Formats: sequence, C-alpha cells, structure tokens
Amino acid sequence: MNTKPDVYSKVTNKIIADLEHGNLTWLQPWQSGHAAGHISRPLRAGGKAYRGVNVLMLWASAMESGFNSPLWVTYKQATELGGQVKKGEKGSLVVYADTFKKTGTDDKGEDVETTIPFMKGYTVFNAEQVDGLPNHFYATVAPINKDTQRLDSAERFFAATRATIKHGGGQAYYMPSQDIVQMPEFPTFRDGESYYATLAHEMTHWTRHETRLNRDFGRKRFADAGYAMEELVAEIGAAFLCADLGITPETREDHAAYVASWLKVLKDDKRAIFTAASHAQKAADHLHSYQSSQAGA
Repeated sequence: MNTKPDVYSKVTNKIIADLEHGNLTWLQPWQSGHAAGHISRPLRAGGKAYRGVNVLMLWASAMESGFNSPLWVTYKQATELGGQVKKGEKGSLVVYADTFKKTGTDDKGEDVETTIPFMKGYTVFNAEQVDGLPNHFYATVAPINKDTQRLDSAERFFAATRATIKHGGGQAYYMPSQDIVQMPEFPTFRDGESYYATLAHEMTHWTRHETRLNRDFGRKRFADAGYAMEELVAEIGAAFLCADLGITPETREDHAAYVASWLKVLKDDKRAIFTAASHAQKAADHLHSYQSSQAGA
C-alpha cells in the first residue's frame, strides 16, 4: 500500500485548516520560558533542531495543544529515556523522506536500477505528554526581556551577508532588478525585534536572486500562484530565521491579503507546502552559510 499521498494530504490539510481559522502555523507560541530556549525550532530528543516542513507541523501541534516545551520524542525514545507517554495522549505527525532502488529491465531487455523517492510519516510526542523523562526535558526559566546583545547578534548575522540594505520610506521590500533590500528607518519600528523580523522576511526574498538560489515560481502579477508561493517561502523562511536568532516573528499587515492566495495554492497542490518549506529551509541555510565564511575570513 502506498501511503505517500496520505502523508502529503494530512500535512497540507492541517496547514489549510489553520489558515482557514486565521492561524498562521509558522507564528507559533513564543516566549515559552523553557530552558531549551525562549524561542526555538522544535528539537529532537538529543537537542538537534527539526528542519523544513516538520518545523511547521510541530509548531502547529504546539500551538493547538499549548505545549511550552520545544522537545519531542518518539514512543521508543521516551521508553529508552525512562519515560512513559501519558495515557490517552495523541502523538504528532512528522515526515521522513528517503529513496529506494528498484531493479527492472529497459526496452533492450537489460537490467536497469532506478532510484525512487518516497515519504513516510511517524509519530512523536511532546515532552509535556510524557512522564519520567530526565529533568532537562521539563526545565523552565523566567521570561526574559530582549537585551541589546541579542539584537546586536541579529545585526551581525545580516551584516555578514554583505547585502545592500537601504533605509527610508514607509515600506519594506526586495527589488530584484537592483538587488536591493529596502527597509524603513529603524526608529519607525515598534522595537528592535520587529525590525529584524521584517528584515528576515526581505532577506529571504533576497536569496531568490539568480546569483544565489535562483528561485523562480513564474510569478507575473500580484497574488498569482507564483507570487503567493514566493511570499509563502519568505514567510516560512523568516520564521525559521527568527527561531534560529531568538527573535519574535512579526505579524505583517499584508498577511490578510495573502491568505486567500495561499489557500488556493495549497488546495490546488497538496505538495505545495512541502515545496515552500523546502525552499524556505534552503534560504535559511544560504543566509547561515555567510556566517561560517565570515568566521573563517
């Protein structure tokens, strides 16, 4: 039995349901106060961060159930760590992509080996759904106020890309023809986090340039499918970056204008959210790559 369509459909249907209820899955509940990080991607049992569409799925589960812990374990891992999933708890879906090889014959009767991709789902539980895990799974810290150092860290992160970022006017946007990120002046933002969260969105757009990731969804006009996909990538990419940098993501005024087009894209193609999350992860990885090269300079 081929379960791949079921996995794609289940993930897509969850994101669609969130959007239809006015919830943007990538704006998960922040400032959780967990010792693993006030703002964090979902983390595996060993502390390694999830990537791509699994980040969205687990943020969605955390939002729906009110989990504060970013840590997730499989049933087997919980048992091996001395824990026990609480009776009646329902797990959350994550997906795993891999390939397998199939041997057949070509038109000439010769043996050929074909690599076939597949995707399967498995279940994980939030640490709050499990009793008896080691103490660090439950450790919390008091809420914090963002200090200047955290914002300085974000400043250094974006400066390392050497992108051309100009300031002025009342709009934030990326202009591919001039390869320029345009931002309003810093003091016009509510706070430093709002500025850097907005910059994360525009810098995700910046990665689409032909000299970088050369990302093109065939966008021709505002709110068409290609435009909606690029905005979805920028939204998710910015959320990934905010989690990595410890910044609260910004709720943009133009979200409402995009929701209808995002819903259409997702309903027309059940793999679209996987595509968007994959491109968002590549964009975040690309921006992170400047950090290591800068460090080695």
